Amino acid sequence: MSIFLCFFLRMRLRRFLISEPMTRRRLAALLPHSPSSLAGVRNAARRRELVGYQLVAVDHVQLAMPRGGEAAARGFYQAILGLEERPKPPSLAGRGGCWFSNDRVALHLGIEEDFRPARKAHPALVVENLDDLCAALASAGHDVRFDDEVSGVRRCYVDDPFGNRIELMEA
Repeated sequence: MSIFLCFFLRMRLRRFLISEPMTRRRLAALLPHSPSSLAGVRNAARRRELVGYQLVAVDHVQLAMPRGGEAAARGFYQAILGLEERPKPPSLAGRGGCWFSNDRVALHLGIEEDFRPARKAHPALVVENLDDLCAALASAGHDVRFDDEVSGVRRCYVDDPFGNRIELMEA
């Protein structure tokens, strides 16, 4: 029965491709390239040509925090990391949380009712003068943990006031 089904589907696909020439050309360009084979396409223009889209930037990263943690978030993200608090759109402000940015890095902290800190998933922030930031974090009582597992990358981890893991990398 499965052989019959495969044959039937193949015939339907062939009939569809013959009746839709534009679709046929597009599918022909895509068929030899499964998602795993596209991973080897390093030329961004060629990859975009094959799939029709391209990711261009990360707008922001959102982390969760418990309800009522806005003051602690400001004390960490604004006072220590040096990000400015940005107003949330009125349609979102009632949800709580806060947004921080310095025009190059944007972090949003949103309220999660059943909050659990992100211990593994984390943003990695690139820092100029990593040692100065680490000293500021340590003097504010935050445990800074350096890591040398990636050759040629100077980095450390710190937890925000809610226990979310943050990676800091030397620029």
